[in-house]
Amino acid sequence: MIKLLTKITKEKRTRSTLRIKFYALKALAFASAAVVAGGCGALIFFIFQQGFQTLDVRLFFGDTPPLEAIFHAAPVWEGIWPAFAGTFCLVALTMLMALVPGIGCGLFLARYSESGLARTLSSGIELLASVPSIVMGLFGFVLIIALRRTIAPDATTSIALAAFCLALLVMPALVVTTRASIESLPPMLEITGASLGFSHNAIMLRLLVPAAARGILGGVMLAMGRAAEDTAVIMLTGVVVNSGLPAGLASKFEALPFLIYYTAAQYADESELLRGFGASLVLLMLSAALMGAAWLCQRGMERRFRGN
Repeated sequence: MIKLLTKITKEKRTRSTLRIKFYALKALAFASAAVVAGGCGALIFFIFQQGFQTLDVRLFFGDTPPLEAIFHAAPVWEGIWPAFAGTFCLVALTMLMALVPGIGCGLFLARYSESGLARTLSSGIELLASVPSIVMGLFGFVLIIALRRTIAPDATTSIALAAFCLALLVMPALVVTTRASIESLPPMLEITGASLGFSHNAIMLRLLVPAAARGILGGVMLAMGRAAEDTAVIMLTGVVVNSGLPAGLASKFEALPFLIYYTAAQYADESELLRGFGASLVLLMLSAALMGAAWLCQRGMERRFRGN
């Protein structure tokens, strides 16, 4: 009887301890979520509050007529249009360099590679994904020095070099997203294709890739967002404070992330600081639009295969 009472008491203490630990963990998780959400909300509210008052045509073009600035008929001295256009060109060039190898490597890992080769390639992709962006910028800077000393004495930092380094930086995201999108498809698709007499390549090109297109597109949007906002890489590979619109692949360029960084460190008066907040708000809106598009693509893919 005494042993039974002791056992019941011990079980009650254990349950009480587990209940206390559960509520403590729940409170810690809630506090952590509140800190993250509060920090992000406060940051976005602060940038929106400071930058919204400058969000007009003058923020982009200054005193230059918009059409003359857009068609490069007149220089823009006090607006962010050259940085906005430079960011757009940089992202487009980066995606041109990264799309085919990134998506192709993802398809290879998802369906064509052997298990040993897949593990080796996956380890390489994970290693590339863990490289800090400043290290990637240093790689581009050292690369251009090596080219100048060997086969290209006139080579210099440019938008093409910056796009190449950014392509290496965002390529792991494309590979992982493409592989996950293909591997998440229901096996019934491949079985149906095989029963209809499709070859392995036809199943991939006519069934799996179209079915995973929304997920792959989501990865593309995320990679574009990363390329648009990274600063460390372009600081060492070709961005400058004032160069106007990009004149070619070998030219210097302006970009919104570097403009914001430079303005925060070197602003001379309040109006210049407010212009930096306006540029921050424009970059934030651009990143939010890309993230929103990626979320819609992923949601569309999930609904399609759930039959909703």
